[in-house]
Amino acid sequence: MTGSGTRLLERLGALLDEWPHPTPHHPAALVRSLQRLCDAGLDQLPRPGGGQTLQRWQALATVAAQDLSLCKLYEGHTDALAIFQHYPAQVPAQATWGMWAAEPPQARVTLDTEQRDGSVRLHGRKAWCSGATVLSHGLLTAWNAHGEQQLVAVALQQPGVQVTEDGWQAVGMAATQSVEILFDGAIGQPVGPPNGYLARPGFWQGGAGIAACWYGAASRLAETLRKHCAERDEPHALAHLGQVDCTLTAAASALRDCAAWIDANPEADAELPVRRVRAIVEHSASAVIEHVGRALGAAPYCRDAAAARLLADLPVFLRQSHAERDLAALGGLAARQPQESWTL
Repeated sequence: MTGSGTRLLERLGALLDEWPHPTPHHPAALVRSLQRLCDAGLDQLPRPGGGQTLQRWQALATVAAQDLSLCKLYEGHTDALAIFQHYPAQVPAQATWGMWAAEPPQARVTLDTEQRDGSVRLHGRKAWCSGATVLSHGLLTAWNAHGEQQLVAVALQQPGVQVTEDGWQAVGMAATQSVEILFDGAIGQPVGPPNGYLARPGFWQGGAGIAACWYGAASRLAETLRKHCAERDEPHALAHLGQVDCTLTAAASALRDCAAWIDANPEADAELPVRRVRAIVEHSASAVIEHVGRALGAAPYCRDAAAARLLADLPVFLRQSHAERDLAALGGLAARQPQESWTL
């Protein structure tokens, strides 16, 4: 790790250690925590593919281990900043950003033709807007009159923006408030070219950053089991810890290898390595949840506030994976690889 990467993680860890664990579980408390990270410059992560991708993911994992709901806002904010590095844009200081690109069929935002000043007006409904009740700005996907997807930056405190209470009933990740927004003529600024969101290398690179969040939360949950086993000689629990150790070690190795590949191939299509690492880390995180529960029973669910939070939050966050649909897409890519691709 470079000196700058080490200092970033040390500063991030020191600031997070000052806060109670778990972090107060309310949207306003989360955004205050996010703002503190921003004020300290800890949202200025190395850009994906810039030679320090692993350090970027380590920062995401560090925040996820502290509080997964906070990490959800932090990951979206830092993803938006990475996009602004790729597609330079005038962004306000002290802004906190949501990155909202879900496109369910019942929620679609359209935009009018650009105005003289380059701005556009937004119309329609955007779903899965994490942090919309408390963030200051959003970077979202919308559609122009030609059927092209366009990234748009929008201030949330303006006429024509209605942040609803619709679409979020979760117990896990409750404080992220991934609600729906209604746009009725709100003003936004286009970012990058039409269809640029999916076309840039950072799209798949950012997808692996989500896996780093899963990993950070799973590794923190696993520490509950490690602590138990360090204090008690229970063969059954030790067997579960052995399996957890294997699966987390494999996931960490996959993340390191993927980060190294991205840094060596910053402009390449990273879909195959990223789909692989997401599948590996999802399987690992699911296994950790299973083994911790089987080893320790109800105690981490009921008597340990930090573990109980993670056990509620992590299964919800993992559903950013599309399960068998993602595995089928990975299988389609793997089928086209040369026979030697799995050679040791």
